[in-house]
Amino acid sequence: MIKRPISLALILLAAAGLGSAAAWAQTPARAAHPVPRTSWGDPDLEGVWDYRTITPLERRPELGDREFYTDAEIAQLEARAAKRMDQPPDESTPANLVHAEYLTDPGRFVDEARRTSLIIDPQNGRMPPLTPAALERQAQTRAAAAPARPGGRADSYRDRTLLERCITRGMAGAILPGLYNNNIRISQAPGYVAILHEMVHETRIVPLDGGAFSDMRGYMGESRGRFEGDTLVVETRNFNGRAPYRGAGEHLRLTERYTRIGPDIIDFRLTFEDETQWTQPWTVAYFMRPAEGELYEYACHEGNYGLRNILENARDEEKAAAAVAPQH
Repeated sequence: MIKRPISLALILLAAAGLGSAAAWAQTPARAAHPVPRTSWGDPDLEGVWDYRTITPLERRPELGDREFYTDAEIAQLEARAAKRMDQPPDESTPANLVHAEYLTDPGRFVDEARRTSLIIDPQNGRMPPLTPAALERQAQTRAAAAPARPGGRADSYRDRTLLERCITRGMAGAILPGLYNNNIRISQAPGYVAILHEMVHETRIVPLDGGAFSDMRGYMGESRGRFEGDTLVVETRNFNGRAPYRGAGEHLRLTERYTRIGPDIIDFRLTFEDETQWTQPWTVAYFMRPAEGELYEYACHEGNYGLRNILENARDEEKAAAAVAPQH
């Protein structure tokens, strides 16, 4: 179990000379301890890191502009998460919530910054509005998908998502907290950092040589990195557009920042930029903690009965519909 260090905020406040927990949460944390180093001198970020949190990506509308949870709200949210993790669903739990709430592992705790959203910029804690071009693409996508069977088209495996087909989760879904498998392994060597994402077992090899981006495109884009002081900065672009994030495809640019601010904590920031999708850049922040154990292979294809069953059920639906259709 990952335990919440209650005194973390107080330690950082004292070290950084900040005046309040709110000020600490809004200010990039600074290391209050000697940053561990690799044998060649880079900040040491190696290990398996866990970023589970029940803090939502976007602030709930009913919270308005309130940036931080109260103690009572945190206690209520974490009690509900503990019940989901420790107790089976009762008979009153709707069937559609059993999987989402009881067969997943999004974590037990609100992120230690106590914010009401992972999004810290814009200050309203929500994604920026879509551009007119993005709204038009969205409308075209909906029109192309209709009419479709419940659950989406299933004429062929090609109709299903790349994640269902065990090909890729794509960026930035691979690094944002989700329902389960919220782990990465960071490995380092002179001139390189490797980031292994547990979900769909994809690894990004990040050169640190300051070289220019190439013209090659891929599902996960092309990542290049550098150290700014003790912070690892990873920029990713050159996406092929086939695994978009909420509509942002080949024009998406991501900037990740990893700062080890204590022996067992990484301050992580992620900025999204796509002028064809959103009216402004936006940034997510959360903390990573050492994982409970090793990161094991995500052998998706080995047990991927879901895709076969989706297609089989679609064929059964077609046979049933043909059996009751008027005979001519």
